[in-house]
Amino acid sequence: MDLGSDLVEGRFIERVNRFLARVEVDGREVGVHVANSGRMKELFIPGCRVLVRAAPGEHRKTKFDLALVDMGHALASADSRMPNALVAEGVANGHLSQFAGYSDINREVTFGDSRFDVMLEGPQGRCYIEAKSVTLVEDGVGLFPDSPTVRGAKHLGTLETVLEAGHRAAVIFVIQRPDATSFSTNDPSDPVLAEAFQSAVAAGVEAYAYNCIVTERVLQLDRALVIRPYAEAFGNGFGNG
Repeated sequence: MDLGSDLVEGRFIERVNRFLARVEVDGREVGVHVANSGRMKELFIPGCRVLVRAAPGEHRKTKFDLALVDMGHALASADSRMPNALVAEGVANGHLSQFAGYSDINREVTFGDSRFDVMLEGPQGRCYIEAKSVTLVEDGVGLFPDSPTVRGAKHLGTLETVLEAGHRAAVIFVIQRPDATSFSTNDPSDPVLAEAFQSAVAAGVEAYAYNCIVTERVLQLDRALVIRPYAEAFGNGFGNG
């Protein structure tokens, strides 16, 4: 995915609420929209370098969207809307080869009382895919979620009903940074989500995890990561999540 050439450098000041941050851009403080409801405390360090994009609009309260955070050793994407597009792009360009053969790629499709990010359709039938944005990495392990998410557990439950209806179902965890080497559900942060994930996988829902290549111009899916139980990932079962 080409991020374009219009990103503007700034310095993070503080997060005001779930969807608003204050950033210094060109020597002045501006309000910046944060399209991510996660806590992201490990990314939002006062004074850190960020990249924002101008987002003009008559009815907008902020004139910028937060795009990337400079972690010092690498960049991370902070926009939770990106995994949806990344998964669709990965299917279209063949990077997600496990979904080859579907002729139609549909975005934002409703099934039951849930709306899924991608629905593939072809001679082999339908496949519903939920893409989850991951920004938290500890000791090389991408962790989801970084705060409790009722919606996340609900989607996993609905994916089970997708299977019951005779369709294919998958969840893809997109770690929007390059430094993860494996993935785990963040059991201490959200045990309900962890249980829902285990139930979904046991029922036959496919699960995948990918990290990302992140530059100031490009965001794209990179390597497939092994999905590990939390206790295995952290040995004693207690991380910082």
